[in-house]
Amino acid sequence: MGLLSTTLNYDDLKDCDLIIEAVFEELGVKETVFKKLDVVAKPGAILASNTSTLDVDKIAAFTKRPQDVVGMHFFSPANVMKLLEVVRGKATAKDVLATVMGVAKKIRKTAVVSGVCDGFIGNRMIEQYSRQAGFLLDEGCTPAQVDKAIEKFGFAMGPFRMGDLAGNDIGWAIRKRRAIEHPDMLYSKTADLLCEKGRYGQKTGAGWYDYKPGKRDAIPNAEVEQMIMDYRTSIGRTPRKISNEEIVQRLVYSLVNEAARILEEGIANKASDVDMVYLTGYGFPLHRGGPLCYADTVGLYNVVQTMRRFAQNPHDDAKFWEPAPLLAKLAAEGKSFT
Repeated sequence: MGLLSTTLNYDDLKDCDLIIEAVFEELGVKETVFKKLDVVAKPGAILASNTSTLDVDKIAAFTKRPQDVVGMHFFSPANVMKLLEVVRGKATAKDVLATVMGVAKKIRKTAVVSGVCDGFIGNRMIEQYSRQAGFLLDEGCTPAQVDKAIEKFGFAMGPFRMGDLAGNDIGWAIRKRRAIEHPDMLYSKTADLLCEKGRYGQKTGAGWYDYKPGKRDAIPNAEVEQMIMDYRTSIGRTPRKISNEEIVQRLVYSLVNEAARILEEGIANKASDVDMVYLTGYGFPLHRGGPLCYADTVGLYNVVQTMRRFAQNPHDDAKFWEPAPLLAKLAAEGKSFT
């Protein structure tokens, strides 16, 4: 197995059977890298990308061996997180898919196959979850209140602690791309304001929270809370008291609704695959079984009714809360995802 890095010479990859490229997240750079790999790698070598949001089919098209290109999306920190999203492109060969699934087993990862879409399964869903977290700030919450509510529900960490761990600048870059590709997608501007202050998270010692050197304890920051309040004032938003129940429902049901769309589109093969992604890669509480299993326990009719109530909130994204057709159908028929 070969791992391409910024210092590894391409000539060192000539005898590798599997090359996992894990450096760049810009499509133009990927084009250069994969064209070079296509030239130097031996015939039959598998070219895998660890990209989290870029189109694997476009990356494969840069080569003369699209059948040998696949996504192997590891989750951070890769030495700890069990999840590996194996992204099957439209040209990915069956033996290539089988090989990388075998590699995942050998390195003790839980592999889930995903189709190609922006964000694959996990990150596509988490974007909606993060959008709701931002709207909750706009409407009256603090980062600590949101995090504590969802952590009490059972998540390993809340959305703002998670952002600080992953790096807030990563989400910032995605939102800049969204502004061009999907200008109608609504976001709270608080996360952008945070990044403009250079508060990228734990790596800078300051994000939604402050961090002391060598420690990961999240310490609330008064200036960040003031920034949020100032932003509310600038958009004419009067803060309201928001219950922990509403916080949890908006965060979790956003995952459920997007997951239903992912199933409809065939990006995920089955509901249990979606649940496995969230149990092994995103800290969803194990005892609740994953987003779709949890929705089944609540009752899909109840979930849909709550979503329609959220759609009446003038400060939320009403279009998003329209139940996905699959979800609406299952709820109407009294059925479940799992």
